[in-house]
Amino acid sequence: IPDTPESIEWFEKLKPGQGVSGEFKKVRNYHFHKKMFALLNLGFEYWEPAEIDTKWGKPEKNFDVFRKNVTILAGYGEPVFNIDGTFKMEAKSISFASMDEEEFQELYQKVLTVLMNKILTNMSEDEIKDLTEKFLSFA
Repeated sequence: IPDTPESIEWFEKLKPGQGVSGEFKKVRNYHFHKKMFALLNLGFEYWEPAEIDTKWGKPEKNFDVFRKNVTILAGYGEPVFNIDGTFKMEAKSISFASMDEEEFQELYQKVLTVLMNKILTNMSEDEIKDLTEKFLSFA
C-alpha cells in the first residue's frame, strides 16, 4: 500500500499488468531513533572529559565525537587506515538506511550498557530510562 502522496502518484501512473520490482524494508521506528539520541544526550550531559591543554588549545566537548565513540565502544565500529599507515576505529552508521530495527534495538541496549559502565555509573537502569524519557519529552 503506498504510504506517501508521491508513491500513490507513482502507482497511479502504472499501466495494468506492467511489471515492477523493488527492494522492500520494514520502516524503522522513528520514536525509538529519537529515544536513542535522548539516551546519548543524557550520557553527553553527564560526561566530564579530562581537562587537558594541547599545542592546538583545549579540546571542547563534542556530541558527534561522543556519539561515535560510544557507538564504537558498543561494538559498532570498523577499523580504517589513516594516510600515515596507522589505523583507527570508525563508528558504523546508525542511519535508517544502514541499520534495520532489530539491529538498532540491539545497539540501543549495548549503548545503554556502555553508558552505565563508563559514565552513568551511579544510576540504575530504571533511573537512566526515566531520565531518557524526560530528555525525549524536550525533543
